[in-house]
Amino acid sequence: MNKELEHKFVTELENNQNIVHKVCSLYTNDKDSHNDLFQEITIQLWKAYPKFRGESKFSTWMYRVALNTAITLYRKSKRRIKTQDYDSVIFKIKSNEYDNTQEEQLKLMYNAVKQLGDIDKALVFLYLENKSYTEIAETLGITEVNTRVKMNRIKNKLRTILNP
Repeated sequence: MNKELEHKFVTELENNQNIVHKVCSLYTNDKDSHNDLFQEITIQLWKAYPKFRGESKFSTWMYRVALNTAITLYRKSKRRIKTQDYDSVIFKIKSNEYDNTQEEQLKLMYNAVKQLGDIDKALVFLYLENKSYTEIAETLGITEVNTRVKMNRIKNKLRTILNP
């Protein structure tokens, strides 16, 4: 892969890394697992980047890869995220420490969301990121109508979880 493509990737990843941190927060329960999942998502993004055609925004594509990676790993390991070594590529990414205090108000909501199924978690996550139903449907690969129906059902589940 050429240096220009690598530079574009690193720049996009640095600018959008909070997306990956938020996905990691949804699918992990401790800092080590969070860091491992972040690394695995970064590896999957890097592997897939040469095929990114720019038909959607980079952030939309990044959401899709990150969520698919997290869901796949979560389902395979049933709570324990396993990573792989990828020694051939070393990125010099300026890492911003993820600041959980900014999202302290959402802590109860995130805990409730963690009780949902994998796809429902992803849908809520994108909804909380202010993505349109069209963008959510595109990211998850489902219809917009299905997205709306699922979201209404999820809202009811969350109300039940938060107000027992």
